[in-house]
Amino acid sequence: MSNFAPVIGPDQRRARMSGDLSLNINIKEPRWDQGSFMGRAKHFFMVTDPRNVLLSSETLEEARVIVENYRAGTVKPGLTEDELWRAKYIYDSAFHPDTGEKMFVIGRMSAQVPMNMSITGCMLTFYRTTPAVVFWQWVNQSFNAIVNYTNRSGDAPITVNQLGAAYVSATTGAVVTALGLKSLATRLPPIVSRFVPFAAVAAANCINIPFMRQRELKYGIPVMDENGNRLGESANAAKQAIVQVVVSRIGMAVPAMAIPPVIMNSLEKRAFMKRFPILNAPVQVGLVGLCLVFATPLCCALFPQKSSMSVSGLEADLQERIRQLTPETTTVYFNKGL
Repeated sequence: MSNFAPVIGPDQRRARMSGDLSLNINIKEPRWDQGSFMGRAKHFFMVTDPRNVLLSSETLEEARVIVENYRAGTVKPGLTEDELWRAKYIYDSAFHPDTGEKMFVIGRMSAQVPMNMSITGCMLTFYRTTPAVVFWQWVNQSFNAIVNYTNRSGDAPITVNQLGAAYVSATTGAVVTALGLKSLATRLPPIVSRFVPFAAVAAANCINIPFMRQRELKYGIPVMDENGNRLGESANAAKQAIVQVVVSRIGMAVPAMAIPPVIMNSLEKRAFMKRFPILNAPVQVGLVGLCLVFATPLCCALFPQKSSMSVSGLEADLQERIRQLTPETTTVYFNKGL
């Protein structure tokens, strides 16, 4: 997919002749082809880059000015294309796409790896007692609530009641699942107990995400043709989007919550770990972080952000409307969310 429009106007010709950056780079779309898994993976490695959390307010503001000025047709003197794309990804990592407001830092996608590695590492380390299981599942779902609220859609605002219902439901589901499996695991090999946190997180995702997006399931999400023209709202498209997000979220948790327990089960039998048990938590958190650095962007890339479905899969009334308006349209597109 090209980043350049086929027609170059007088302003762009003058910009190129003067050595300035062209004004026809499409920074509304990702830099890499989103039709391939590798293109999506490159995009999400940038979006979830944990180093963006450390950027100063001045750096974020500079990126915002560069992006907004470029969209308005003003190019900073000496700006290169790589610098423009870097500013775009810094801007996207910190500012809400619909409101333009700076997002709460731990709710940003760039905070996913450091926050999840800490919480997941602790869930996997402190799983032996009931109070510890309840506490860390509560911490995890509190973090999820912040992420879901911070990354809410402007077209489907989340009310306080919806946020509270999703938070309570997901937390209850996670705790009940964790405690139920924990009691069952007492009669099974010790290694099985280590996978209880993963089962609880998977169950919570299946509850939390549909609850957080219940308005979409009720009223639908915008669907568009290949040119971006809005054709209507579809609850069927919302269902497909939510299923894809649930699969991606569970996929992110698999490596981080399945690989470290196996490694730790082996390490804890070694003499040096028995001698220094205090190393258990930091080693486990480090292993989780290593897994999440790759699992987070790769699982975000499992499905295209701009998802699609056949017109025949939409609601009957919307199908009829599309046939009347644009009979040549056979496929619709929509933002699946994250």
